[in-house]
Amino acid sequence: MLFLGKNRIVLKKALFGTYLQLHLVVLILGFTAILGKLIALPALELVWYRMLLTVVVFFVFLKISKDSTTVSRRSLLSFLGVGLIIALHWVTFYGAIKLSNVSVTLGCFATTTFFTSFLEPIFYRKRINVFEVLISLIILAGLYLIFRFETRYATGILVALFSAFLAGLFTVLNKKLVANHSAIQISFYEMVGGLIGLTLYITLSGRGIVIPSLHPTLADLFYLFLLATVCTAYAHTMQVEVMKHLSAFTVTLTINLEPVYGIVMAFFIFGETERMTTGFYLGTLIILLSVVGFPLVKYYVKMSRKER
Repeated sequence: MLFLGKNRIVLKKALFGTYLQLHLVVLILGFTAILGKLIALPALELVWYRMLLTVVVFFVFLKISKDSTTVSRRSLLSFLGVGLIIALHWVTFYGAIKLSNVSVTLGCFATTTFFTSFLEPIFYRKRINVFEVLISLIILAGLYLIFRFETRYATGILVALFSAFLAGLFTVLNKKLVANHSAIQISFYEMVGGLIGLTLYITLSGRGIVIPSLHPTLADLFYLFLLATVCTAYAHTMQVEVMKHLSAFTVTLTINLEPVYGIVMAFFIFGETERMTTGFYLGTLIILLSVVGFPLVKYYVKMSRKER
């Protein structure tokens, strides 16, 4: 009995440590928006350098772990295509931060769940859930409040919403790809696809020849290094790791708190530039409660059906 009691204590401590790791991942994900504001480069150049460094990091990781880089031509094209969507998502995400601020961008980015609820039935030929539509309408009400009280950031809000749509799109597409390939393989080739796409655009648009004409400062390089290593490679790896010990429901629910962590950090780091109207915080609260409440209600409905 004493042995079993000690085992339970050890198990609880390990589980508590896993929860802390998960919240650390969410904190890191929220910090990506902070870095986006700190880096002086325009959004396009910022994402190009981030993807370049991330490709190098993932390549080194693949070599160290001796994971295979061989994939079929069809899979490769799929990875590269999704990588273009991720690149556009990042460009619009950081573009929205430059056009507005961290709080507005993260508040709107919380609508990713809203877009996913409509995209998933289209790609997987599922029926649209009435409850999901209801939650989406509540989220729209929150967006209306943000638009109404933060008209000065209208362009940034629209760009942030487009970024959220792209995030929902590549999440749904990635769900089809993870079945047959490792997460590191997929991430590596997606970063390569995004990097190739951005490089072609930069070259053809005259913003540089292969390499952007705008170069990062030493401070920018430091922040970009953090983006590529800690906020991309490390956060991604840790997210996969905690999913081995926690349910997908718990992980998804916690990651939905990313805008909360990001908005709070932005307020303390940037001060007055991140102070918003009461209407903004009310709208954001409605969106966040909807996003966090949706999986909770869905989970309990599912459990109640099982009990019957």
